[in-house]
Amino acid sequence: MSSLNSSKKTIAFIEVVAFVAFALLSKKFLDPVSWRYSGPVSLITTVVLLTIYMRLRGQNWSSMGLRPLPGVRAILLVVPQAALIFIAVLTIVNLVTFGLEVIGLQFMSEVPEGEEERWGDVAGNLRLYLLLLALSWISAGFAEEMFFRGFLITRLCTIFKGVKFAPIFAILLPALLFGYVHLYYQGLYGFVNAGVIGLILGTFFLLYRRNLWPLIFAHGFINSLGFTADFFGWDI
Repeated sequence: MSSLNSSKKTIAFIEVVAFVAFALLSKKFLDPVSWRYSGPVSLITTVVLLTIYMRLRGQNWSSMGLRPLPGVRAILLVVPQAALIFIAVLTIVNLVTFGLEVIGLQFMSEVPEGEEERWGDVAGNLRLYLLLLALSWISAGFAEEMFFRGFLITRLCTIFKGVKFAPIFAILLPALLFGYVHLYYQGLYGFVNAGVIGLILGTFFLLYRRNLWPLIFAHGFINSLGFTADFFGWDI
């Protein structure tokens, strides 16, 4: 039994290293071609390859949280679960921002310079707005949650099985990586903001018994709300 567990941990470790490396290196390769969309393209490509790999091993995404919702009740339950995540993100991110301001750090209150440079001026630009809405759901809602929460947390739980505070490590490491991949265009703000959100989403992933659907809807809605506010010029 111990040798079987050791084998599972080794395979999980190799999978994590291989697919994280591919995601980071493919983004770096795509940067000169399209810096604006290199992140989403590399992540979506990684998820597609990961899906093919799992199929070849007789696995699927249902084992990592993207399981079928059995009936109307299960589907309706996603709405309040996603709403709770949304409230938690707004509350905790604002508390972190306030706490950093209290100790004299203002970067969380400033709009990152790379934000507009990457996405452009969304205000009144319907074509760009619709494109970013699509990215909000395909790249952020689905791909990011499938990879950072579904894949990484599930595999890290296997790797750290038997280790004290294993769930904490399984949530923390993907959150740090999630913050890191936002660093290149959002700076320190992106690292802290995305890192905190990663911690929240990872926690809810385990609290909801590894159900990705509430996370997908919450994440997609949060990003969509941000782009919608930019499009209409709302100050939120």
